[in-house]
Amino acid sequence: MSTASATPEAQATERDNARVWRGQPGHYEVWYLTFNHRPSRTGFWIRYTLEAPRSGRGEPHAQLWFAHFDALDPKRNFAVHRKLPIASMVARAAPFEVRIGDATLTHASARGSLEGAGHSARWDLGWTPARRTHLFLPGFAYRSPRVSTKVLSPNLDVALSGRVEVDGRTLALEAEPGAQTHLWGRKHADAWAWGHCNAFEGRTGTAFEALTVRARPLAPWLTFLTLVLDGETLRLGRLAGTVLNRGRMGTTRYEMRAYGSEVRIEGEYSCRPEDMVVAEYADPDGEPSYCANTEVADLSLTVYRRSGWLRRWVEQARLAAPRCGHFEVGGRSADPAIQRRYVTV
Repeated sequence: MSTASATPEAQATERDNARVWRGQPGHYEVWYLTFNHRPSRTGFWIRYTLEAPRSGRGEPHAQLWFAHFDALDPKRNFAVHRKLPIASMVARAAPFEVRIGDATLTHASARGSLEGAGHSARWDLGWTPARRTHLFLPGFAYRSPRVSTKVLSPNLDVALSGRVEVDGRTLALEAEPGAQTHLWGRKHADAWAWGHCNAFEGRTGTAFEALTVRARPLAPWLTFLTLVLDGETLRLGRLAGTVLNRGRMGTTRYEMRAYGSEVRIEGEYSCRPEDMVVAEYADPDGEPSYCANTEVADLSLTVYRRSGWLRRWVEQARLAAPRCGHFEVGGRSADPAIQRRYVTV
């Protein structure tokens, strides 16, 4: 399908998608796309990845991942992935493209297919690139070699069009909400929760991104929230202010609260165990990591503003995204309550 040509602003965000890996061992890198098809109450998670283990721990390789979530019938949920030699991966920076076998990702499109374990998936999607990259972390973190994982979203809030075919069922997308993110590093965080949504009821141009992370076992928890609301970008995650921010995670739940000087945001993701799938990762040093993910969670947010001479918190807005919230909980052990896992095909 045709895709929109990039504006000069979008070309700037395209640079943030360029592959970081230069052939060195001890590196992993991921480009993922998450989106909803609201008419069918389904959600999708597509990942293009590479893994370059530390010396002596195996050869570099690429992987293609696809997960399908059906809020109305979770028995339809499935997740598959395929491992390929690193020679099957081709990457270029300008224009940006990552190709793994026959599957491709550009700054404005995604195409590919996977089949096996009794399931088939095919996708052909396009979008107009975003004009600004969303940075999850403080600016210095992207320059520091001490930060083991770096993540940003070159396409935080985009409208996807095209089609997805799942087990013989074709879903046509017309400006459906989605996001595309790029992350890389030498090791996953020790534990984390992540959330995204740009499909709030009755609200267009509204996008939310959340991250609660503990980099190492004894490191402090940090929570970063960003909400684009009514044309204003609210970023609650300046490093000095994260001492008041809180994120709590558990089986099928992620709650967060964050403060700015004039605004406070509280939110909660929730779903059923059958709405999630577990992906098992291997860090470049060989340590496993597990991620329980869904794209069809319920999300509720409340935004408060300070008001009056007493500077009290007053509710400004309530946002809801039933069955359109994206979130995951990750760590060094798998959640036994989540039974469905990715299957290698």
